[in-house]
Amino acid sequence: MTGRTPGPTLEIAVTSPAGARAARDHGADRVELCTGLELGGLTPSAASVEAVAAVGSPVHALVRCRPGDFVYDAEEIALMVAEVRSVVASGASGVVVGALTAEGLLDTDAVTRLTDAAHEAASNHDRSVDVTLHRAIDQSADPVAAAALLPSLGITRVLTSGGAATAAGGATTLAAMVAAAPGVQVMAGGGVRTADIPALVAAGVAAVHLSAKTRAEPRRGGAWIPLGAAGASALQDTHFVTDPKVVAEARQALDAARTTGRPDRSADGTA
Repeated sequence: MTGRTPGPTLEIAVTSPAGARAARDHGADRVELCTGLELGGLTPSAASVEAVAAVGSPVHALVRCRPGDFVYDAEEIALMVAEVRSVVASGASGVVVGALTAEGLLDTDAVTRLTDAAHEAASNHDRSVDVTLHRAIDQSADPVAAAALLPSLGITRVLTSGGAATAAGGATTLAAMVAAAPGVQVMAGGGVRTADIPALVAAGVAAVHLSAKTRAEPRRGGAWIPLGAAGASALQDTHFVTDPKVVAEARQALDAARTTGRPDRSADGTA
């Protein structure tokens, strides 16, 4: 985006080309693409990555092969390595990955495999790629200690709530993570409201991440019956879409926080 002062960037989680357009048109610097937002996000299809990349904004694809914990077996890691290669080949300019050990430590072997796969796939297409460590870090035994490992792993940024239920609640830990991981962009995400953005910027984060989601209006014409665990009622049995109003409000809040100044702890700049 042109005409903005350097500072923290705005990332919006989307699930479709329509969501990517809403994010782009209302001020997002990039999008994170996933499916299954109601499950915390899962790997999108190659066709979905291609369609969202065509919208024009930088697209970072979440690679998470299933919901639940972040402790993966060898078969799951191999699958996600293949998914990383697929989404990069399909046009993703970044991937969002992560894994933990059963003891709650960062699984550096798995993260290294995923990161190497991303860089190799990008090199095969004569371009570079960003690698973001996702919120698995918030379920680690010590998020600050895990963040300190990231500079040596080829990680571009880390998406985190500071180990708290919301990023606003983890602001103190976010500031500690900024200090612990020089050269790695700390991106605040997790229950972020526009009112939280000034405090997050003051903590020194390099980016703010929101899902900016709202439930889509059901369009079924016939009777409703439950088809799975998520279908608790006809009103809830729908999907999420991007709310352009929330994106615009977040953009305004971030721009306002930039103009009031922030500690110059991390020049993240680009995304």
